[in-house]
Amino acid sequence: MSTSLTSIQDVEQLEELLSEPTEGLVRSLGRLAGDIVVVGVGGKMGPTLARMAKKASERAGVRRRVVGVSRFSSSSLEDRLQAWGIETVRCDLLDTTSLAKLPDAANVVFMAGMKFGSTGQEWLTWANNTFLPGLIADRFRDSRIAVFSTGNVYGLSPITRGGSREDDALNPAGEYAMSCVGRERIFEHFSRMNKTPMTILRLNYACELRYGVLVDVAQRVAAGQPVSLSMGYLNTIWQADASAMALESLAFATSPPKVINITGPDLLSVRQLANGFGERLGKAVRFEGTEASDALLSNAQKSFELFGRPTVSVQQMVDWIATWIKSGGPTLAKPTHFEERTGHF
Repeated sequence: MSTSLTSIQDVEQLEELLSEPTEGLVRSLGRLAGDIVVVGVGGKMGPTLARMAKKASERAGVRRRVVGVSRFSSSSLEDRLQAWGIETVRCDLLDTTSLAKLPDAANVVFMAGMKFGSTGQEWLTWANNTFLPGLIADRFRDSRIAVFSTGNVYGLSPITRGGSREDDALNPAGEYAMSCVGRERIFEHFSRMNKTPMTILRLNYACELRYGVLVDVAQRVAAGQPVSLSMGYLNTIWQADASAMALESLAFATSPPKVINITGPDLLSVRQLANGFGERLGKAVRFEGTEASDALLSNAQKSFELFGRPTVSVQQMVDWIATWIKSGGPTLAKPTHFEERTGHF
């Protein structure tokens, strides 16, 4: 994709960029056999990831079905996906009768899950994040499965360490993160039992212009609100790069699952990010709290060795987001709560 753009004009152009495949993904899907089903396509990343899979397949000269599965509470999203050439299936994933009717596919991307609102609905969080993975793993036992997980399973790590690695011990804080460990363990169980090749993708944090940790910081600066330093450092990655890596990971699926951290290469200071947005937005920056010696951080070196480094830099994202917010571009109004240290979402 082109990173020479100084700004992104509207949602249509943004979604084109978010669904633009890398050259590596085009090559990878050119070699990959079979259709792709995206389970949980209705989330923040799902629509443009499915569109990216379709684009990459077409550019590789491969005819394949890309199928998006969701409840589709928004019919406009379903219409948009179909306009992009993606088949859609409405499904309550926790209903086993509906699940059994889903089309077979050689490749599955599992994106369903529950995070926000998990505090107070712990029962539903565990059903979505732990029980559902067992249903999916059993239903698609003969497929390759790329499983979206989260860096929250690691817990906090010292800033000086440079981020958690895939072989680190897990130390989840709060029921959401615990249930995500449960998701990984259930998928691993079925992978080992049925020899189903899988990847487990520990993502933190995907970012675009309407959502993400950088947007959270920029919006606080723009509104004159204090920026919390309780989580003083973070990682982030352009959403299109994360989507491309997730799709490309299908070719690396193994049994037991291959675990891969997905994030950007930079350890970012929230203070420095806020000051950068302040300069671009012409706003004075206020802070609350102080930086701790630890944070939720991941080391994604393995993903760079497998897929290459992200194509969009943090500097580019910051510039685009500042211009977007200054011009009144729409957001999803879904804060990430990245500053949360105790795991209550």
